[in-house]
Amino acid sequence: MPQPVSPSRAALIPLVAIAAVVGGSAAAFAYTAGWLSPGRVTPAKVVDALAPPGGPALGHRRNHAKGICFTGRFESNGSGAALSKASVFAQGNSAVLGRFNLATPDPKAADATARVRGLGLQITAPDGQVWRSALIDAPFFPVATPQAFYDLLQAQASQDPQAMPGFVAAHPELANFGAWAKSAPWTASYAEEAYNSLNAFTFTDASGTARAVRWSLRPEAQPVLVEPGELAGRGPDFLEQEIRQRVSQGPVRWSMVVTVADPGDPIADPSKAWPADRRSVTAGMLVVQRIEEEADGPCRDINFDPTILPAGISTSEDPFPAARSAAYAVSYDRRTAEAKAYPRQTAGARP
Repeated sequence: MPQPVSPSRAALIPLVAIAAVVGGSAAAFAYTAGWLSPGRVTPAKVVDALAPPGGPALGHRRNHAKGICFTGRFESNGSGAALSKASVFAQGNSAVLGRFNLATPDPKAADATARVRGLGLQITAPDGQVWRSALIDAPFFPVATPQAFYDLLQAQASQDPQAMPGFVAAHPELANFGAWAKSAPWTASYAEEAYNSLNAFTFTDASGTARAVRWSLRPEAQPVLVEPGELAGRGPDFLEQEIRQRVSQGPVRWSMVVTVADPGDPIADPSKAWPADRRSVTAGMLVVQRIEEEADGPCRDINFDPTILPAGISTSEDPFPAARSAAYAVSYDRRTAEAKAYPRQTAGARP
């Protein structure tokens, strides 16, 4: 017979649900070599922990497994050069390869079941320098440190009924993410989402001045809010279908806005948003010109490692990019080793 749920435990149920969202949406942030005791965690163990109960989808990304690829360009207006000497910010166009994605380890998940949406991006400047990043639509990360994220995964998986309440009590910052996940509006298009880097990086200009920054991609399309129940009725793959149709009718655009930290802003803590009055620079426009196939498409063998950076951009004291890089590498190695399990589009396609 089911046991009654106490009021205190009932209050925790939304946060437990949020923990599940976090586990699906941010797996690759979890590896923390150098921040955790080596005996406690490895990238392989963390990636293992994020597999669904039936096991991972072989041949697929272990995190954000469902998505669709695109190509296009980044149109720099030259303003970003005031912050970074990276050649991508010189006025002109750079080639873009990217991937819209959902925060789920299941490539067959229904779109309405994934609360967090993401965008992986590779910008290749005319001189060949590459900038990769991975952004999500949440405005901040659920927890403050890699250790806390690993502890969250452990609490989520624990059979101890006090594990999750204990974690929530020790990490009040999780409540902010929970409130966002519960109240943030839904849209019916990847094109109507803003995507955020969350982590801080260092931009260095031509004079050698270094600044801590975060960046966002803000949509040109006006968001149209949709009730979650209505989204569920649009079919399991409505986001891919919608973005295909939209891009077929013309390019889709986002402004790249770089935000500069003030002294004292939390550089190493992505769970804290910076104040809205911080200096921001609109550096250019992301233009999505063509939707590409996911299977056998140009994104198949791209690892959107956020530590692959051009001259003029570097990591900061924020520990998460290195953590993400290590977990992305494990996921990449596994899925490429499982190429035979990956659904191919054409006979004789490369593994």
